[in-house]
Amino acid sequence: MTASEDSTAFRLAYVPGVTPSKWVRIWNERLPGIPLTLVQVPSAEACGVLRRGEADAGFVRLPVDGDDLSAIPLYEETTVVVVPKDHLVAAADEVTPDELADELVLHPLDDTLDWDHPPGRPALERPATTADAVELVAAGVGLLVVPQSLARLHHRKDLTYRTLTDVPASRVALAWPQEATTDRVEDFIGIVRGRTVNSTRGRRAEAEAPAKDRRADKGGARRQPAAGKTGKTGQTGKAAGKGSGRTASGRSTGKTSGNSPRRGSGGAKSTQRGKPRRRP
Repeated sequence: MTASEDSTAFRLAYVPGVTPSKWVRIWNERLPGIPLTLVQVPSAEACGVLRRGEADAGFVRLPVDGDDLSAIPLYEETTVVVVPKDHLVAAADEVTPDELADELVLHPLDDTLDWDHPPGRPALERPATTADAVELVAAGVGLLVVPQSLARLHHRKDLTYRTLTDVPASRVALAWPQEATTDRVEDFIGIVRGRTVNSTRGRRAEAEAPAKDRRADKGGARRQPAAGKTGKTGQTGKAAGKGSGRTASGRSTGKTSGNSPRRGSGGAKSTQRGKPRRRP
């Protein structure tokens, strides 16, 4: 990157419910010279913000429409139903869609769940936002089904939530424009994927690769045995010829090999003294 690039901030968009503080902290530790700017955007507008270049990358909710954006799925959220604390549903640990069949379930226009058929009875009008729907639940108008992170974001003392099973779940992903996969985007991808400083791939790994190769070559040269030394049993010509009757060059001495058939059981002893016995 150039000096001008280093002086600008990395812009990170995120949708409601996502908490990017962990990744921001790691970014600030590793890249203190490049400030990270957070841009909160509605879920429905997140992809448009990336396409218009108003953010370098962003945490969005899947699916991502179009092929111009790259996306790395990160995690899937639990789906819950938000109810008043005195509601019958609050007495259970989890509920099914069938148990909400007679309930009025609000379906806001910014809903983040990919429904084929939302559970419960639909309201006459859809609330504009999830925040508006939460206010209606608190007023006793109906119930609301959302990802757990949104239930926590809009927490109220008079409301609670319970896990809703057998329904779609919201998936969060890191997305960015394919044509704008910059060095900074690569750095942030490494952080989100949990890579350490030493294991980060991309441009830094490529820059470090030649140095690692040089260290490997030096280590390999040190491990090569010296000429004429092939191990403990072949360190010198004397050791090589002592038990085998061969010189360091590998040629037979003649005396040992010529008399070895005649020694029989005494061959081992003669070999230890280095000279075979001769009969008178």
